[in-house]
Amino acid sequence: MRYLTDFADQAVILPVVLAVAIALAAQGWRRGALTWLAVVGATFFATLVFKLMFLTCSPLFGPMDVHSPSGHVAAATVVSGGLAAMFTRRRHSILPAALLAAVVIGISRVVLGMHSFPEVVIGALVGLAGAFALMRFSGDPPPLRVTPLVGVVVVVAMIFHGLHLPAEAAIRHTAFRAAQFIPACRGTPEFERHPPVDAAQPRAATD
Repeated sequence: MRYLTDFADQAVILPVVLAVAIALAAQGWRRGALTWLAVVGATFFATLVFKLMFLTCSPLFGPMDVHSPSGHVAAATVVSGGLAAMFTRRRHSILPAALLAAVVIGISRVVLGMHSFPEVVIGALVGLAGAFALMRFSGDPPPLRVTPLVGVVVVVAMIFHGLHLPAEAAIRHTAFRAAQFIPACRGTPEFERHPPVDAAQPRAATD
């Protein structure tokens, strides 16, 4: 499970996103490359906003077992669904690709104890919205050579697989500070009552 979930780490996803944008631009689809970067970036930003919102008001959302929506699932969903949309230009191809990625990465996150089921679902919905936005705004592509693009994704993913981007600690610190200024969320958040120490506490250590 750890091997699978590491493919959706930001340390892998970000280089893949950049490589795909460069490959699209090199094949003459600049609009597609810019839309790809903008929509995937917006999806990551939306995930960050949800994380901050739920973590900041952890005492309110804790009973729903939602503390930090899964960034891994959101990233895997938007990238997989987005690539399917841009390569095939068929709306019905988005859902199977996106759901497959969401299910595989989502199961790995739940099994490893990194996230609850509701957190995985929220991540999948955010990623799916991004994938459909790519289909809507990228426009009609020129003839694309799909094989080199797929090759770029595979090679870059394998090069960076196993690396990790420790962003969650900074997100949690920001959320804790923000909670002090929001009356409805004031109090000690759940993650501060049980602060992350190391990777032995999975849900507190990674997104």
